[in-house]
Amino acid sequence: MADSHTSRLCVQIIDSHFGALTAKVASVLLTRGRLMLPHLVRYSGLKPRTVRAAVLVLVQHNLLWHATIDREGEVLEVNVDECLMRLRFAKYVWVAENLFGDAGRDIVQLILDHGKLRSKDIHQHLPTMDHKGTKVYSQTLYKLVEASYLKPSTILSHESPRDKIIKYEAEEKAKIAGFPTSKQLREAKETAEAKLKREEEAAESVGLKRKAKDQPSHRPSKRKNVDEDGDVDETVYFRVNFDKFNIHLRNSLIERAVRERYNEGAALVVKAALKVTESSQRNLLDVRTEPISVSNIALQLSEDDDLSTGLAYSSKKKISNTTCIKEYLGILSSADNPTLESRAAAFLSFDSQKIHIEFELISKRLRRSVLEAVTRERHGTQGVRIVRLLLQTGKMEEKQIAKVAMMAAKDVRPLLSALATDSIISTSEVPKTSERNPLRTIYLWYVDLAKAYSVILGQLYKTLYNISLRRQTERDAPLVRAVLQKRERTDVKMDESLLSSLDRDIIEGWEQKEERLTVLEMRVEESVFVLRDMGVFGIDDD
Repeated sequence: MADSHTSRLCVQIIDSHFGALTAKVASVLLTRGRLMLPHLVRYSGLKPRTVRAAVLVLVQHNLLWHATIDREGEVLEVNVDECLMRLRFAKYVWVAENLFGDAGRDIVQLILDHGKLRSKDIHQHLPTMDHKGTKVYSQTLYKLVEASYLKPSTILSHESPRDKIIKYEAEEKAKIAGFPTSKQLREAKETAEAKLKREEEAAESVGLKRKAKDQPSHRPSKRKNVDEDGDVDETVYFRVNFDKFNIHLRNSLIERAVRERYNEGAALVVKAALKVTESSQRNLLDVRTEPISVSNIALQLSEDDDLSTGLAYSSKKKISNTTCIKEYLGILSSADNPTLESRAAAFLSFDSQKIHIEFELISKRLRRSVLEAVTRERHGTQGVRIVRLLLQTGKMEEKQIAKVAMMAAKDVRPLLSALATDSIISTSEVPKTSERNPLRTIYLWYVDLAKAYSVILGQLYKTLYNISLRRQTERDAPLVRAVLQKRERTDVKMDESLLSSLDRDIIEGWEQKEERLTVLEMRVEESVFVLRDMGVFGIDDD
């Protein structure tokens, strides 16, 4: 089950998107865990018809899992990750517009509004146009499905993957004779996960019907040529593939991090390198990109891009972009400082004319930057100094911290206590005797990254909940609600001069508040993306 902050945020999201009754059903499931439908009706206090309607809405929008248990029967469970993804819907629509134009934006927004749709349903809901406009939408839909921005909605996508893994893992353990070792248990878990992944890939391999035609040639040939204008299977329901859109959000964060650390030229090189391997990036689990050559990066740059402006050359002759690219690659890979610390701060690896963008190193560094930003905001630069010291050296005693950090002991002690209160650092007890007397115990301070990230993530969820609640409270103010309802009238939409000056001032003030809250929400959600979605590699090497 989700923690209290995450549960409240999910309920608030569902309330703002689907109403209070559906939010109440989701609140019961988040509070009590998975339930059967009769128990859900009893605990929610709603009519069975209302509960069934709410369940259908949540299933249609992929917010509910169902699982079949031998003793209890079919139970329902909230898909928390899918619910939290709804905060990024605006970003997904923006990415679709940049990649596929207005047609891609309309299709993605339509599917996000309805949860899942068939191709014929998509065409029915889109604005009616001529034959040319319909063809544009059909081609864009095919491109979205082919590039995996839309994926089929299968039976497996509505079943809890945790139950499947537990079932497959139990089957693998049953094959082990005798008492299983830790290695056999690990192999059983890996086999179960691989089996589930194969099932998901097989189930999502549908959706396209390609048109095959003979190659135009005088000689008879058995080979067929696949037409690029294929058809989308009309019987398949499609949903948005969030993993594919998250790749673009991650790449934009990497590009911005390079720009902040170096300059615009280095950001252009990284953007071009990511563009080369964009089609091969399927999810955020990629440790690094596929090999990239310098020539492929140069092809992604336009003629107007002058990379030499960000580099200092003694010669006044015009330097080619290929030479500048090699210089930037050497800087980004820390080729001039081949130490372990420098390698850990690199953005890519450059060896034997092949380049790899190191997603794992960058993700861990971005997560640590969020930790340092939170520490600096709450405890100042001295708190960041202590955190960096403990991350670099490991466990240390209070006197050692004061000596190495060059701080007074009277300042270090309260600062360590404050950092420990916020769960940024932790203590490890080393008793001198078996009695474990506190007076004869050494207390070592260290940074427990798993605990620190988890606590910060929960606080970010709490902040997102407060932002959403504040927006709803501002919108539900009597004057604001009355003016907003007045603006929705047909006559006012046609002639806004019917609004008085007071009404315009109220609307302007509300729009300014909404814009500020939206910007704040996007910034906080970006930190959530770094800590949660980019934290798939673990923290062992942080």
